[in-house]
Amino acid sequence: MSDDRWTEGAEVSSESVDPVAGAPGDDAETLRERQRLAQVDMMDRWVGGVLTEQRRTRRWKLFFRLMMFAVVLVVLFATLYGLFWNSPSSTAPTQRHLGIVAVNGVIASDSPANAERIIQGLNRAWEAESAAAVVLHINSPGGSPVQSQRIYAEIMRLREQGDKPIIAVIEDIGASGAYYIAAAADDIVASPVSLVGSIGVIYAGFGFEEAISRLGVERRVLTAGENKAFLDPFQPLDDDAETFWQGVLSQTHRQFIDDVRAGRGDRLSDSPDIFSGLIWSGEQSLELGLVDQLGSLEQVAREQVGDTEWIDYTPSLDPFERLTRRFAQVTAEVLGVHAPNTPLRF
Repeated sequence: MSDDRWTEGAEVSSESVDPVAGAPGDDAETLRERQRLAQVDMMDRWVGGVLTEQRRTRRWKLFFRLMMFAVVLVVLFATLYGLFWNSPSSTAPTQRHLGIVAVNGVIASDSPANAERIIQGLNRAWEAESAAAVVLHINSPGGSPVQSQRIYAEIMRLREQGDKPIIAVIEDIGASGAYYIAAAADDIVASPVSLVGSIGVIYAGFGFEEAISRLGVERRVLTAGENKAFLDPFQPLDDDAETFWQGVLSQTHRQFIDDVRAGRGDRLSDSPDIFSGLIWSGEQSLELGLVDQLGSLEQVAREQVGDTEWIDYTPSLDPFERLTRRFAQVTAEVLGVHAPNTPLRF
């Protein structure tokens, strides 16, 4: 054993031996062996790290694939639900019920409360033989004059046929363009604390002409027609332009008033404040003749069909379209480029 070159010399702890440089007294063969072992160990560690990273990458890929699959399933399910389960049945119901048409949110061509959708729901409910009454279930602050007038005209057309009553039930708010729609109904029902009225027209904008001059920015606007840019917020609104625009607002307001009078008739009181743009509670509205009775959807159902039975005839929204529309609206608002389709609002 004394001739064993591996055991000769002083004992050296493993912690003090450099795996590459070796220990003092190592010959060339021992040094090469240590270097080989160190390289093998380094290679093992590298391979282990690569395998660990690959496993981690595969797990993330699997996670995102599962997430994408889940999103596709949700969208598919929501679409099928909207098409087959959450829409009026193709088989006409035989039990007497209220035919509900919802008017929720701002009335605008690019919102769920648009004229085309609501008119389609009105006609569905009107044509349902077992629907004892058509009910406009309103919870809206108003919106586009054009969209409101289209719905108003369709309600008046159906009302003149006289086959079944059309009732407007106002929830939290039925103001401005929403009241415009309600005024076409045979009767209007509201809660004592509903907000009703706001019969007026509004245009709102800003004037930045002084701000832009202070910033040293030159505004360049080219038009064909001297008044084409009269509402440009970076130019002052002169007296003639203001007078003209006020005339447009007044004429639109007059149309609003005439249609409300045509719908409500002599039920309206003679108070000059009715058409001033003020908004009242349901209880105050009853005194002014803006509504016919205080109550709720359940009370209307019991009066018309003897039970709280109703079917929603409002056309279902495409879930994907709703998602993309909402995303576009939020993005436009964040970027500050959101603008209504018309500067006038009921």
